[in-house]
Amino acid sequence: MNLINVIKVLWMFSAVGLSVLVLLHSPKGDGLGGLGGQAQLFTSTKSAEVTLNRVTWTLFVMFMGLTIVLSAGWLKA
Repeated sequence: MNLINVIKVLWMFSAVGLSVLVLLHSPKGDGLGGLGGQAQLFTSTKSAEVTLNRVTWTLFVMFMGLTIVLSAGWLKA
């Protein structure tokens, strides 16, 4: 396995992980549920949300960086 294949595997891992983490995020807007106080029952803890945000941003930066490296052709096969 050469370097380009390793980077492609990391790129695919970051894409799948980023998709899953974005789907795990809780919605920021309460919508009509916020009127009756129902939205407060299902919110996650603050530390879990902060950790989820950090991991999401880390995977986003990794995905974008690897996308630039792969698309620019800086690595030769």
